[in-house]
This record gives sequence, C-alpha cells and structure tokens, in this order.
Amino acid sequence: MSKEFKPPGPKVPQKEINYQELRIYTDEELQNPSDEELKNFKIKYDIPRCEQLESGPWPSFVADLKLEACRRRKLADDRMLIPREVCEDLLGVLELSFEHGECHWKHGGIVGVSGYGGGVIGRYCDLPDQFPAIAHFHTIRVNQPASKFYKTDFLRAMADLWEFRGSGILNMHGSTGDIIFLGTTTEQLEPIFQEMAHHLSQDIGGSGSNLRTPSCCLGKARCEFALYDTQEMCYEMTMHYQDELHRPGFPYKFKMKFDGCPNGCVASIARADMSVIGTWRDNIRIDQEAVQAYIAGEIPPNAGAFAGRNWGKFDIQKEVIDLCPTKCMWMEGNKLRIDDKNCVRCMHCINTMPRALRPGTDTGVMLLFGAKAPILEGAQMSVLTIPFMEAEPPYDNIKAIVDKVFEWWMDNGKNRERLGELIQRMGLPKFCEVIGVPVMPQMVWKPRENPYIFWKEEDVPGGFKRDINDFRTRHTRKEV
Repeated sequence: MSKEFKPPGPKVPQKEINYQELRIYTDEELQNPSDEELKNFKIKYDIPRCEQLESGPWPSFVADLKLEACRRRKLADDRMLIPREVCEDLLGVLELSFEHGECHWKHGGIVGVSGYGGGVIGRYCDLPDQFPAIAHFHTIRVNQPASKFYKTDFLRAMADLWEFRGSGILNMHGSTGDIIFLGTTTEQLEPIFQEMAHHLSQDIGGSGSNLRTPSCCLGKARCEFALYDTQEMCYEMTMHYQDELHRPGFPYKFKMKFDGCPNGCVASIARADMSVIGTWRDNIRIDQEAVQAYIAGEIPPNAGAFAGRNWGKFDIQKEVIDLCPTKCMWMEGNKLRIDDKNCVRCMHCINTMPRALRPGTDTGVMLLFGAKAPILEGAQMSVLTIPFMEAEPPYDNIKAIVDKVFEWWMDNGKNRERLGELIQRMGLPKFCEVIGVPVMPQMVWKPRENPYIFWKEEDVPGGFKRDINDFRTRHTRKEV
C-alpha cells in the first residue's frame, strides 16, 4: 500500500436527506388503521386458505397485506400511481394458487431501467383480466448500505416513494441483502430509479447473471470480534465492480459476502461464491487470570447468554477443550495451553470465554470460493482457497484474485453454472492453478473427500515417459 493512499470515503458526494423536504404523505395519511377498522375491513376476495396463516402465534404477512390494503383504500386517487387494489389482488391470486396448486406468475427479465441490465425482476400475472391490479408486479432490488445502517429520514423518504409509485410492500431485506421493493408497473420503473438516484443518492442492486449486491456484517462498527473493516471493503468492492454489478456478463450470478470473523454472521461460507472471512495468523491471546475466573464461576461463560439455564457449574474441559475440533487445547496445571498451529479458527473457545481469549493481532482475511444453494447440483459450502491475505485499502491484492476468477469463469463456465459448479466440474487443482495458489493438504477435510488430483508431467520427476523394456530389465521375474 502506498504511503500517499488514504482510506476512501464516499466516492460520490452524499446528500443529507431531509424527510420534511421530500415527504409525499401527511401524518394523517400515514396513520395505521385502528384495530376496529382492521376488524371490520374486508378485502374483495374470500381467502380462507390465506387467512389460516394468520391463526398461528407468529407475525403474518397476510395480516400485513390486509393492513396495507386498508390504508390504500383510504387514500385519495391522486395519492398513488398504481392501482389501489394491488394488495387485495395479490392476496386473491395467492388464494387461487393455493386452490389450484400452481403458480400464477410469469417471470421475465425483459424490463429494466436506462443503462442497467439488472436490478429489476420482471413479473407478470398470468390472469391479468381476473387480477388487473397486479397484471404487472415488478420487483426492484435496492442496494443496501454496508451493514444496513440507515437514518430514519432516508427510510421514511424511501417508504413514501414506494407507497406513491409502488405497492407499498417492502422486504427488509432479501437474502442477498438488498431492500426489496415488491410490486410496481413498467411505467413506474424509470421514475422510481431517477428519484432514488437524484433525491436519495441511492442506487439499485444486482440481479440476473451479474455480480449481486455485496453485503457484510456489522464489522468494526459494533463488533469486538471484527478482524478487518468489513464495511470499508464491502463499499470499495461495490464501487470498484459497478460494471459487473449493473451489466450482466457472467454465466450466472456471483455473490460476494464479507464476514468480519469466523463466526460468520452473514453466512458467507454457505451463501457466497466468494467468501471473505476475517482471520489471524499469530497466536490466540490468553488471559490466564480470566481463565481461572471462568473456571471458578466468577465470570459467566458465553457473556451470560445462557444465564438462568440449569446447566450446572462451568466445566472448561467439557464445554471448551473437548469441543475443540482439532483437539489443540489442554490444561497444563492451572494454565490453558493452545497449539496454535493446529487451530482452525472455529471461534468456539473465544465465544465461550471472550474475556479470557482473544484473536491474535496479526489480522487479515481468508478467501473461500464456491458456495451456493441447490440449483443444478446440490448445495455446497465454499472451500478455503487462500488461508491468509492482508486486508488494507484499496485491496488491490484481493481485486487481483477476483479479476482472475471472473476471467476464468467467464471463459469456461456454462450457462447458469455457478463458480462452485465450475470448480467441481474442472477440479480444485485447476482453480488453484488459475489463481496462482498451490494445492495444500489443508484443502482436504478427510481422505477421499475431495476429487482426485491429476499431476502434470512437469510436476513429476523425469516426466511421464517411460521405457517399458528398461523397466522390465530392472524388474525381471525370478523363476521359482
């Protein structure tokens, strides 16, 4: 990293959002219906199957849709730009889907906004005459800020915009991380995009065969375990790969997720084509006095998370040492010892005794590749490929790896083939060769768990060529 480099702030000027300047609705219009109003409210369809979902102890999206439908029915005609019955028709088509046992939506990426190839998922009802309010019901993915920190003025302005130009239905957040705007018409897509960009400094996220919106954990903003600045790296990667995010050019989707430590609060190891997980390469820091305090019961384990459970006195042998996956911990007298070379950074001991054990101070990230949900093949976790890299802005070392991965995947990936499936098809050794990383024994969890490694001729002393006659002269059979 050059000495002149300064960690980046926002790459474009950010507006200070003032809701009172942007608001569309009055306080009276935004008032939720009373309990009495909701009790007497009846949508225009009979939906007995949907209403069963209101009967349990948990919050119900059916109840939420009814509330929104009641609110929209009270708004004046000029206070919304798509049909007011959108929520009622949505419940109606859902009831019909339950009755028929089939979906009544047609999906298609044939709508979007100017200059972008992703961010909008086109949806059309296949019964537009029966449910005209949802004949068009497009979804917009809105790029969330790092760690999903929001100001209330921003959220109120976004909610007003969506109530006015959309269905008013929001999902906070989708599994990739975006704010999900559920349901608007084709005519409203461009105005929504322009208003978000010019008034809210807000971009849309990724969809289709492109880089999906990167997401990260809380990182150093709130977490003591964060081993690198997840927010800064997530923002830098988002801004650096804008073209890949907005203009689909990949075989299929590609997800980046940034976990500040191996606890994995955004589950990158299970959900991301590239998982960036904080780690350390020196020794776990041990406070032996605090270890004894835990053993004596003076400090509750797990930061008191299980207080009140009748589990008896804390047993460091049973609750920490015996649960170490590599058995790299032991008590030596009254001292806790750790064989750090065999530590796999599972975080269990640190989570259990956070005041006694801390990660090391030589911190960085490990890169894992290939996780995905089941589509063509079954679900798979990402594989540890690079055990340690420094994580200092502008992260050129990490970008260089990403660029190699993108190039290889685009050259060799089949249509709708995720990176993990390409690695599975062509072999982990080939992937390691592409990114310039030697194959390591640590990549094999247990014998025969990984595909066979096929050696290259240049890696074998003397090459592959052999003289069979020469071999036989040295290995002649002796007559018995």
